[in-house]
Amino acid sequence: MAKIGIVGASGYTGAELLRLCAGHPEFDVVVATGDTQAGTRAADLYPSLAAAYPDLVFSAYDAEALAGLDVVFLGLPHAGAEEVAPGLLGKVHAVIDLSAAFRLKDASLYPEYYGAAHKHPELLDEAVYGVPEFFRAEIRDARLIAAPGCYVTAAALALRPFVLDGTIDATGIVVDAASGVSGAGRSLKPETAFNAVDEDFTAYGLLNHRHTPEMEQVIGAQLLFTPHLAPMNRGILATCYARPARPVDTDELLGVLHMAYDREPFVVVSARSPSTKATLGSNSAHITARFDPRTRWVVVIAALDNLVKGASGQAVQCANVVLGLPEASGLPTVGVYP
Repeated sequence: MAKIGIVGASGYTGAELLRLCAGHPEFDVVVATGDTQAGTRAADLYPSLAAAYPDLVFSAYDAEALAGLDVVFLGLPHAGAEEVAPGLLGKVHAVIDLSAAFRLKDASLYPEYYGAAHKHPELLDEAVYGVPEFFRAEIRDARLIAAPGCYVTAAALALRPFVLDGTIDATGIVVDAASGVSGAGRSLKPETAFNAVDEDFTAYGLLNHRHTPEMEQVIGAQLLFTPHLAPMNRGILATCYARPARPVDTDELLGVLHMAYDREPFVVVSARSPSTKATLGSNSAHITARFDPRTRWVVVIAALDNLVKGASGQAVQCANVVLGLPEASGLPTVGVYP
């Protein structure tokens, strides 16, 4: 059994990691920290975890308690992960960070998009971007993996194959995406309270959302990203618009996606329009594409669960790769419906 630590296990991504690890045949969670909930039983904070973790108590962070573990997941805010990760490298087999602390390769972007200079820029080149569909070979030998979040995962899965093969122009791309409220995390915020979110649909982060440079980095293109908050617990739906770089039709676009993903266990390519509900609770992403000959736009749509393929599930997928386990171990491909 692989010995697993989760730092920041009391947040939504941490709770989702605990859920997925409970169903993993090779994972044994031996440390689960949650500084704001230290001393609290996981089953009391999240009764959904009670059957799997009846006696697990969130502990305060202690680096020595993590030494020697196979994988440590960091479910911390950006600044916290930036502080913790360097001290764990070399003491554990692999650190998988779910924040944005090590995702950007250009350290100069952190002051602009995250409000402060990066404290460990020397680690940015070492960190491997955690999308196994794109970087599986690099993940196998990594000791620091920067797992991307939901918006970037959906947009990258939708657009990167078309940029790489020259099907679409690499400028002027538009990504219009909506997220469930759990993407904002567990902390109480006025804008994510029930009365604020229910029966509302809001765009935010206009023109300069912090995930824009990360999308551009992994997709390899210039784009305009507009996120929206949708009144649902989970899910991401990304509708992406691009201009074709050569003559194409819908069948050819779907063919590009099939070529990229038919051997991938967690990407479903279909002519059906993707639905967030179809991915609920699964590590699967559903993608389709269209070409509109009237307006000459390429439209690519992707849906996924923001807490699974968009966060914790993708992190577990990376852990499977780095530990040499079957990549689909412990990860559901079928959504919960209705």
